[in-house]
Amino acid sequence: HSGNDLEHCFFINHDKTGCSCSVYRSLEKKLIVLSFRGTCAPKDILTDASIVQEAWVTGEDVKEPGIPKVHAGFRNSLDSVSRRLKELLLAAVAPGEELADYDMLVTGHSLGGALSTLFVADIAEFGVDAGRSLPQLAPSEAWWKGIATTFMAKGQEALNASPPPPPRPKTLRVYNFGSPRVGNDAFCDKFSNFLKDGRIDEAYRIVNGDDIIARNPRTMNALAFGSIGYEHCGPTVLISDNNDNGDGDDDSSCGPAIWVEGETDDKMCPVRDGAALKSPLAEGSLLGDLYSATQESLAEGKDDEQKEGGAGDILAFASKIGSAAGKVKDRLSTVSAKDLTSVVGIDGDFTQREVKIIQSLMSGDAITQHLEDKYYAGMGRASGFVAVPGEDIVEMKDASA
Repeated sequence: HSGNDLEHCFFINHDKTGCSCSVYRSLEKKLIVLSFRGTCAPKDILTDASIVQEAWVTGEDVKEPGIPKVHAGFRNSLDSVSRRLKELLLAAVAPGEELADYDMLVTGHSLGGALSTLFVADIAEFGVDAGRSLPQLAPSEAWWKGIATTFMAKGQEALNASPPPPPRPKTLRVYNFGSPRVGNDAFCDKFSNFLKDGRIDEAYRIVNGDDIIARNPRTMNALAFGSIGYEHCGPTVLISDNNDNGDGDDDSSCGPAIWVEGETDDKMCPVRDGAALKSPLAEGSLLGDLYSATQESLAEGKDDEQKEGGAGDILAFASKIGSAAGKVKDRLSTVSAKDLTSVVGIDGDFTQREVKIIQSLMSGDAITQHLEDKYYAGMGRASGFVAVPGEDIVEMKDASA
């Protein structure tokens, strides 16, 4: 749907941070596409490795509770190009047209996915404010100053005019691939609100299999940095690249070709951490089941109970305890590691997710499934095709698998 005239407009790169973005447009479809480059240089690895957070809005006190905070490395990288990028975006429309006439799609893989998320959050809240780089408490310069002096013959007249608010695209969408987490709960809540009120029209985080990058940075408590929380922005789309069994057929043993959080079913997204701690007596836990069964047994026949006193009460109570144990006999005979961790207050689902991450790291899948060619294969499978880099795309015999 990009039109037959999709063309490359410009490429922007910052020498020190390595932040790079390519911009494309279709005048036919009135579409602008921004693609942020992923990790591909040593300086990018340093950007990815940092876990320190800073305020999303420069000038806000990062120590204040409820302040939206983001990954400092990602923010600094985007900050190095954002203002110039927005100035050029304003000039990317056809003569006589406005940005409000155009749909905008922002994408990126890995580090590029993180940058695309931050950039879209800025545009959603403030429009294409080319008067500054990323959000700040200090007043911006006139957003149209650079574009007026650079591209308008009567630039000074434009500078003296009353400034309109920063323009917004007709629609704003972001699809990122293998993106690490970018911010804390407050930032992600802000992003979710943009989706709810329509300032972001669509946002999907595509994750391939056991990709470890999409599961980091982790929420942690450390003496050096204090409490650092990270969460995902937007719903997750799970894909799998395991589509090749040699004859163009889909290998259904690797699971569904595509799963969309909040749409396919009501299961919790396995890419999210969830709560590590849970009450040992919560429903579904080993002790919780024992406790519930005991309470039910003690309540049975309570209305008919006669006070026998002494040993009679003790024997009756013991009988009811035995009845409770019988009700969870099958449960006790199949105790798993998940049950054992629930006894000490660790959520069983959290444990299973952590174990799977360790297993994928040991097998190498955690890293290989982050690579771009694996995402290419996974998106092909989700669309009903066998897609292998350098080879012709082959339609699956059973595209519904």
